[in-house]
Amino acid sequence: MSLLSAAPIFAQTKQWPNRPISLVVTYPPAGTADIMARTIAEPLGKFLGTSIIVENKPGASGQIAANYVSKSNPDGYTLMLDASSFAVNPSLFNKLPYDTLKDFKILGVIAQYPNVLLVNPGFPARSAKDLVNLAKKAPDSISYASSGNGSAQHLSGVLFELRSGVQMQHIPYKGAGLALNDVLGGQVPVFFGSVASTKQYVDTGKLMALAVTSKKRASSMPHVPTMVEAGVPEYEVYEWNAVFAPSGISDELSLKISEALAKVLQTPEVKAKILSLGGEIFTGGPQQSQEFVKSQINEWSKVIKEKKISID
Repeated sequence: MSLLSAAPIFAQTKQWPNRPISLVVTYPPAGTADIMARTIAEPLGKFLGTSIIVENKPGASGQIAANYVSKSNPDGYTLMLDASSFAVNPSLFNKLPYDTLKDFKILGVIAQYPNVLLVNPGFPARSAKDLVNLAKKAPDSISYASSGNGSAQHLSGVLFELRSGVQMQHIPYKGAGLALNDVLGGQVPVFFGSVASTKQYVDTGKLMALAVTSKKRASSMPHVPTMVEAGVPEYEVYEWNAVFAPSGISDELSLKISEALAKVLQTPEVKAKILSLGGEIFTGGPQQSQEFVKSQINEWSKVIKEKKISID
């Protein structure tokens, strides 16, 4: 590239941003992804010197928003906040309208949210080992609920089956709330739910927490062992949120946004919100974020292929 052709890009970068930035969310309002987008929008805008407008484009497990952003002008004015489905979709769907690795630049993972293995108190298991032993004695006799095929709850259960060598029955629901209601009611005994949305039921004894899916114990459930501590080897599952840009964005702009995002994650308000959602702040920078997302794509690809999961 000649100096003449580089000059307009440099000038554009220097005066950026001179208008609001759109933060496209892949899921509808009120969910964790939307809450995180609205939590970081104001402080991120302050650090960048503009306003951030949150725009929800839900549907097709995040594909609608991702397709829109992948084809947007890579000028730094259109960003995307997505969830862990970003890493699952390439293996779950036969064809996507975008290339997951080539069409996006990962600016930073915001937070990771562990799930928790839960059982109805009327179910005889009192530990993850109990559940494994019961499932081994009678394959396919124990069912677990989820918010749908390919969901984080479903995949948490699938990985549990693979790592513990058991077979259980998956019962998909049209939403986590419906699944949780049936577990609370005893119609289905097992559920892999988010720590934040189920903690109240654990605290009141309406559900029993057997293990969290994170590498270390959840700060909001310190008495609950991790899966590895509970005897399930090589088990680690998170739901997570990350910020992406179209892949053509310049290195200068992506660095500016990544640095501002890192500052946002250190503000007391954002830290408190992530903690209230049962999450952990992601401590790595852009490089570590890219490595994490790529590792998630690879891991879920193996799991989904082995269990032949598809929703097409």
